[in-house]
Amino acid sequence: MFNEERQLNNPIRWGMVGGGRGSEIGHAHRAAARRDGFFQLVAGTFDLDPERGREFGSNLGVAPERCYSDYAAMFAAEAALEDGLQAVSIATPNGTHYAISKAALEAGLHVVCEKPLAFTVTECEELNQLAISKNRVFGVMYGYSGYPMLHQAREMVKRGDLGTIRVVNMQFAHGFHNTAVEENSPGAKWRMNPEISGPTYVLGDIGTHCWQMAEMITGLEPDELCCMRQSFIPSRAPLEDNAHVMLKFKGGAVGTLWASAVNAGSMHQQKIRIVGEKASIEWWDEHPNQLKYEIQGQPAQLLDRGMNYLYSDDPGVCARIGGGHAEGFFESWANLYHRFGLAMDAAERNDRETLAGLWYPGADDGISGVRLLECCVESADNGSRWVCF
Repeated sequence: MFNEERQLNNPIRWGMVGGGRGSEIGHAHRAAARRDGFFQLVAGTFDLDPERGREFGSNLGVAPERCYSDYAAMFAAEAALEDGLQAVSIATPNGTHYAISKAALEAGLHVVCEKPLAFTVTECEELNQLAISKNRVFGVMYGYSGYPMLHQAREMVKRGDLGTIRVVNMQFAHGFHNTAVEENSPGAKWRMNPEISGPTYVLGDIGTHCWQMAEMITGLEPDELCCMRQSFIPSRAPLEDNAHVMLKFKGGAVGTLWASAVNAGSMHQQKIRIVGEKASIEWWDEHPNQLKYEIQGQPAQLLDRGMNYLYSDDPGVCARIGGGHAEGFFESWANLYHRFGLAMDAAERNDRETLAGLWYPGADDGISGVRLLECCVESADNGSRWVCF
């Protein structure tokens, strides 16, 4: 059960770039960060329109003079304050992540960034090295990875319940963009603009979520992949709204990844199935409190979050309420911000031992996701040939 008595001596002074009025994810960041009292929102650059951003921030309780017109001004002004920012979350379109993350790290701030971290692996690795040199926590918001049952799955693989892993099937295939919705949706439109979104659409927007889950749960190292991608709405080209990826992992396991925004009639269909020599497990984000466990020759089992037969008692990601009560998206994000907060506090105290024992989605996850995208584009644009990861 969640330990609400664990507190930081002082909440982390935290700000945001982006996430203003109308943002799809801004509220999720704020609700998660404030959930356990680890973060205090003290500043922000919430909007491209300074006046609108100032009004929005003031409505959230941020002092008007600490609602800034741009992130560079915020980092400079906050650095001069005795009670200035310690950390920032970046909730802006993809094309801005690299520049804002770099500026934040150079200003000595801990960073939580939306994925992708950048458009290229080279830029991601540069950011990672900068974070290391500054002794700053660099988190990546793979928001689903805070669900407790994914960590149960990870522990089951680690303990050998499945035996040697043979097959990993991943998918995130919704149907909400099966028509040209971007004509009337600014939030969809930028995701389909290569200058803002980057070299992919669905692979980067949703495919990397289940990819990160697969790496987190299995620990498998990818070896080669081949990819085919389509733009079923022609105006979206060269960005794909549907893609299939085949993967070979080191050691002999294989996998598939299906990312789609044109799976008509589907909600999310974000699933991951891991097949071992003895048993299989499967998780579906529309039913996140359950993990299907199937041992060959035995009836299928449905494991439920919060029950005492589960393995994981990890204090950073655990049940916040007893089994049978539903936990969802906001709890998953809060679990991750809980981990980010513990890590940032440890970094501030130079507590290397605590940092070494904490898992959170970080720069390595971000680098792997961008590497996946680079390889998929290279493969798909060259006749779906196999490429080394």
